[in-house]
Amino acid sequence: MGTRLGDLVERFGGQLVGDPDLDVQGIAPLDSAGASHISFLSNSKLRALAAQSSAAALILAPLDDQSVAATYAGARIVTTNPYAYFARAAQYFAALEESVPAPGIHPSAVVHDSARVDASAHVGPNVTVEAGAAIGPGVVIDAGCFVGAHAEIGEGTRLFANVTFHARCVIGKRGILHSGAVIGTDGFGFARENGAYIKIPQTGRVLMGDDVDIGANTTVDRGALADTVIEDGVKLDNQIQIGHNCHIGAHTAMAGCVGVAGSAKIGKHCTFGGAAMVLGHLEIADNVHISSGSMVSRSVLEPGQYTGFYPLAKNAEWEKSAAIVRNLSSMREKIRALEKQIKQLTEQAQQQ
Repeated sequence: MGTRLGDLVERFGGQLVGDPDLDVQGIAPLDSAGASHISFLSNSKLRALAAQSSAAALILAPLDDQSVAATYAGARIVTTNPYAYFARAAQYFAALEESVPAPGIHPSAVVHDSARVDASAHVGPNVTVEAGAAIGPGVVIDAGCFVGAHAEIGEGTRLFANVTFHARCVIGKRGILHSGAVIGTDGFGFARENGAYIKIPQTGRVLMGDDVDIGANTTVDRGALADTVIEDGVKLDNQIQIGHNCHIGAHTAMAGCVGVAGSAKIGKHCTFGGAAMVLGHLEIADNVHISSGSMVSRSVLEPGQYTGFYPLAKNAEWEKSAAIVRNLSSMREKIRALEKQIKQLTEQAQQQ
């Protein structure tokens, strides 16, 4: 299914240069787009490729438009943020092709009599919904999911196959939980006594806001006493671990394999590259950006980009650098001793 170019512009804005009645069938990359596709340019380094594209239309920024238009013959949608425009257009095309599961409860699902399931919700095969759970309008719960007692799932949220959503946890509207995600597991809480560990009951919840995306096989631990909180618009990639009692601010995004230890408080609009680690009980301010593979071992109270890892090197070079680092403490003491001697010699020379 396609759409008129003019309809896209009416829906999402932008300045259209070209035929509004042009029919486009979908979105494709610059180098493979054909006469029925729309494509986008969000990186000015690819201007030459865009100018030669066979796409029926391009989404691009004002700064790129003049250069590309000199040789590109198709229609153009000029907008200040082509990448965001592309994302919205891609959602639109995907919705045209999407098959929405029919409302209702599959015969193989086990739904407790006291659970509240909106008539417009879809509960798939082999789903379990326990006592007191609340499933909102338009919710889709795919096959094999588990929804614990008194959990709440907000309007339009989707649980893909085999998601576990434990008791009393809450997610708001339009959330997405991908397969294998586990929400509300026990936090890693133990007290040590005489060399043994005593488990601390984890009695808090996980509270998630609206428009939260949770990737495949990501886990979010429930709080020990208070709640773990994931605010509106947070995006968590695959295989991420969020420890108990963490608080993640609105519209923060984390790439795959990030680990956040318990009771860390992370601000709004932060980003974390893949495999970044955050130690427990730290505070990270709004608008902090942590590079991939970095270890955050202290609180970060000012916005900005932070990086904490050695650049890749040949192993022999890395070993030399590691040896230098190990000796830095003794080198520092030697330098201080030399500075003290120089100061004494200078004072003696001045007195003569």
